[in-house]
Amino acid sequence: MMKIKSNFKLIAITLFLGTFLYSCSSDDDGSSSNAPVISNFEYGEGSTHSTDQVAYKGSDIHIEADITAEEIVSSITLSIHAHDLTPGDDEEDWDFVQVFTDSNYMAINPTFHEHIDVPTNIPSGEYHIELLVTDELGNSTEVEGYIQILDYITLSEISIDATVARGSDMHTEFMITAVNGIHNISVDIHAHDLTPVDGEVEWDYEAVFEEGYHELTEADFHEHIDVPATAPAGEYHVIFTVEDEDGNTEEYETHIDVTE
Repeated sequence: MMKIKSNFKLIAITLFLGTFLYSCSSDDDGSSSNAPVISNFEYGEGSTHSTDQVAYKGSDIHIEADITAEEIVSSITLSIHAHDLTPGDDEEDWDFVQVFTDSNYMAINPTFHEHIDVPTNIPSGEYHIELLVTDELGNSTEVEGYIQILDYITLSEISIDATVARGSDMHTEFMITAVNGIHNISVDIHAHDLTPVDGEVEWDYEAVFEEGYHELTEADFHEHIDVPATAPAGEYHVIFTVEDEDGNTEEYETHIDVTE
């Protein structure tokens, strides 16, 4: 009887030691790992690889980051969206989301580098950028920041006569900010469904202004445009076009009433 009890004790001790050793072995072989680390997150104007956190409509944004990952990266998600901006006429909200699963990113310690096109018809202002990195075990890390998206050319403080008597002149004035410098300013004035009568001559005005403005990054456009005494009275369509040294343009359209 004592021998049987001794055998039971031996079996119990053996089972306990086996379970303990297995548990330790399982802990040592655990596959848990840390989430990816994102560093050197930078972004800005694409053409110069700027890090000034400013980009321009119609251009692109350079975005780059170093990723340190203990496991293979499974996806990188980039999001860009407006920060409390209201679209104006002919503008649309821009809510950009793209998931990158390129083979060069599905690795350990990849470098993220992309150029994202910026639409021309979005509001200017502050946009939120988010970069989310997820590895094959589901661990994820996110970094975020803000970027100012602006126009290459901005027109402000616009003051243009709404009514002009023929035989006098039309006062036009506005401020121009052009990142790449002003190339020229063109003005187009044409009648809006007007038919000249006796003593009147159709007035269709076109002019290009360079002197005093060319290559400036900031300028006060201030001109007086003569309205012929023979111009038919009525509504005229006016288009101001500012072109910069890189060929980007910005237009401002309005109407004037020419009176007798």
